[in-house]
Amino acid sequence: MSTEFNELLPVSVSDKSQIWIIGTREQVLHTINEFYVKRIATDRVKFTPIIPAPFEGKYMSVLVR
Repeated sequence: MSTEFNELLPVSVSDKSQIWIIGTREQVLHTINEFYVKRIATDRVKFTPIIPAPFEGKYMSVLVR
């Protein structure tokens, strides 16, 4: 990933661990919901908003733990 792309993230990589979710918009939303139901993430606000990924037709969200 480029430095420019990493600067778009709300936290620096060294601050906390992250789980990156990349897929179609529906896959990303489903995975966010699944992580919340399985209590991997205790709150949906720990996910970044769904944004276009640097891959064609893919979207992404990041879970900051």
